[in-house]
Amino acid sequence: MPKTLEVVCTDDGCELDMFELHYTYDMPDSVGVTDFSCPYCGETAPLEEIEL
Repeated sequence: MPKTLEVVCTDDGCELDMFELHYTYDMPDSVGVTDFSCPYCGETAPLEEIEL
């Protein structure tokens, strides 16, 4: 099953709580949270992976 990455935006001014990224099998293993930006505020730095 393809990887799912759960992400939280920690920017105090951002209203987005969390979101999930669902990868395809073709996504390189090196891709991580730093390769994405928040879909709400557009920032990259405040994103953190949620580890369960």
